[in-house]
Amino acid sequence: MSNTLTIIITSLASALVFCGIMRLFFFNRVKKISDQIKLQRKSQYPIPNTQYPLKELEHQVKEWSAERKEEIEQLEKLENYRKEFLGNVSHELKTPIFNIQGYISTLLDGGLEDKTINRNYLQRGMKSVDRMIAIVEDLQTITQLEKGELEIEEECFDIVALTKDVIDAQELKAKEKKISLELTNASEQPIWVLADKFRIRQVLVNLVVNSVRYGKENGKTTIKISDAGEKIIVEVADSGIGIPKEHISRIFERFYRADKSRSREQGGTGLGLSIVKHILEAHGQTIRVMSTEGAGSVFAFTLKKG
Repeated sequence: MSNTLTIIITSLASALVFCGIMRLFFFNRVKKISDQIKLQRKSQYPIPNTQYPLKELEHQVKEWSAERKEEIEQLEKLENYRKEFLGNVSHELKTPIFNIQGYISTLLDGGLEDKTINRNYLQRGMKSVDRMIAIVEDLQTITQLEKGELEIEEECFDIVALTKDVIDAQELKAKEKKISLELTNASEQPIWVLADKFRIRQVLVNLVVNSVRYGKENGKTTIKISDAGEKIIVEVADSGIGIPKEHISRIFERFYRADKSRSREQGGTGLGLSIVKHILEAHGQTIRVMSTEGAGSVFAFTLKKG
């Protein structure tokens, strides 16, 4: 039990330290732009001599004002983004932290007489730790992608074989919800792509996991891979709950959820689709979504041919 408590406390401390680092990172970005704007305001705009036409002066002043306005808007946008980000991180970590606190308090007070119940408390605590670790790891991945620090190691591989591996790995979870996973390619021939195999696996896993998480019982998730000339197109289609039209444009944002209560109930971090988009953009590729509320969704992304 002591080892488990050590793991729980260490993971909790790591999560809090990471949040502090992320907060400092966003404060630094905002401060940098703020300092730039202050420097611009302190600098004197050159006053033209009589050789400059009045209209040219007016044009220069308007241009300068527009640039400063754009910088101020960017600063405000970053500040709003920082507040939203910190609020989301705090909210996502609050539930598992409170859960762990409750389990540890009970065990430190002597626990319960029933060893089975004590063990159940420890298992629940570990699930909360796993959730925090997943959030932190996803945040690290997105941060590395945004800063260009995550290396994309391209190699030639068979996307059909990789997709089959992902389906096999997710089949058990799908069966629990009575959802079938199918690869609908007409041919079993290999389809070669040039990409980072590990990261594309991550893309496929996130999309398939989402399709199962928000799928309907006795539903289906189908994956289709097709040759579109210069590109390979991978489509992941489900028969799930779909996405309301007004939410589609925002689903790739960090922590954004069309149905917040349902997403947290299903255990999602709210970061999966954002990671998918960033990975594909790092490859110079795109992803699009087509969805009808109540009738399922289709996510289609492109890959470079190998």
